Amino acid sequence: MSGFGKMFIIIGIVFIVIGLLWSIIGKLPGDISFKKGNTTFYFPIMTSIIVSVVLSLIFYIIGRFR
Repeated sequence: MSGFGKMFIIIGIVFIVIGLLWSIIGKLPGDISFKKGNTTFYFPIMTSIIVSVVLSLIFYIIGRFR
């Protein structure tokens, strides 16, 4: 299997893990949610920061082993 194929498998596994964690964790403190009438605005600031840090660490680790 080529290095490109392994990278796609790893990225797929990472997305599966993130999806599972997201469904377990749900909304975090720091996520902004406004509700007015029939309109709801949700902006997941804290969730975005955590996902960004985790992905950065994963790609850093993958880059070290290349």
